[in-house]
Amino acid sequence: MENRAQSSVRPAHSLPRRIMHWVNVYAVCCMVFSGWEIYNASPDLPFPFPQWATLGGWLGGALAWHLSAVWLLVLNGVAYLLYGIFSGHLRRDLRPPSPRAFLRDFVAALRLRLPHKIGHYNAVQRLFYGGVICILIVEVLTGLSIWKPVQLGGLVSLFGGYVLARNIHLAMMILIVGFIVVHLVLVAIVPRTLVAMVKAVPSDPQETPDV
Repeated sequence: MENRAQSSVRPAHSLPRRIMHWVNVYAVCCMVFSGWEIYNASPDLPFPFPQWATLGGWLGGALAWHLSAVWLLVLNGVAYLLYGIFSGHLRRDLRPPSPRAFLRDFVAALRLRLPHKIGHYNAVQRLFYGGVICILIVEVLTGLSIWKPVQLGGLVSLFGGYVLARNIHLAMMILIVGFIVVHLVLVAIVPRTLVAMVKAVPSDPQETPDV
């Protein structure tokens, strides 16, 4: 009973997490839109991105935005990981789910029967949020390797060469955009999640542990 009472009054998202979330939103948006302008200078796919969806106006301006945003993303990401480790957020909320828990929650989500408790992460969310953190790390590393291919030759070799590193960078961008689209759809379905990320609201009670 005491644990239930504590979980019901615990803030859904602490102030540091809310601040870092919105800093991350800004940095990722700047990187995606400026990245599309950079991509348009030498496209790999059979289409360019529309000009209204790009940032920077031209290749040089887009590179300036991109390189500025990446350092904001890196600093914010390091702060988030350190905070998550020392506050217990990563261990408590984003621990990897068991295959059984993920399959259970994934099937429930497909059937539109997966309840969302504010301040708690189901198995699908834990896997996807943990996955997008890994994707962002790969995105930054491949970006650095194609930015400084001579100085960071070892990193370029790790990704199989410049061309492959660039293709991986593009693939990670597509995954990030896909995650953002799904995330926004879920926010539209459960708008309380947006409120909880703007102001302090109590987390919902968690009746049973999510393993």
